[in-house]
Amino acid sequence: MAKFPFLSPEWIEEARRLRQSHSEEEPAIATNIRMNQIVTEIPFGEGELHIYVDTSQGFLDMEIGELDNPDITIALDYATAKALFVEMNPQAGIEAFMAGKIRVTGDMTKLMSLQGAMPQSGTDIIGQKIKDMTE
Repeated sequence: MAKFPFLSPEWIEEARRLRQSHSEEEPAIATNIRMNQIVTEIPFGEGELHIYVDTSQGFLDMEIGELDNPDITIALDYATAKALFVEMNPQAGIEAFMAGKIRVTGDMTKLMSLQGAMPQSGTDIIGQKIKDMTE
């Protein structure tokens, strides 16, 4: 399997393809959240990347760009984003939040409900494939 830098345009495209090709194998996400993310210190491009996550259709939709009227906006550094979204390491998120590396604006309860609704590391097919394709 080809490997791509986390959040690069190629990574986003391959993650989209994986989600679509395995959509019937994954359970629906019951938590409805529209979240913008500002990822800083990226090792490519202009230094920060704006991406969004939308689960309002019952599946994880993650794309480059921003949503109008998000429930929550999170700003975090690249390493923390990778630890959370690829390695599925919630402890890294807690530590980064306590250290002030994650800034949150909006409905924090939505963020907490999303954490409990996402598949855990090692239990979801798409998550493992995304981990395998990430540099």
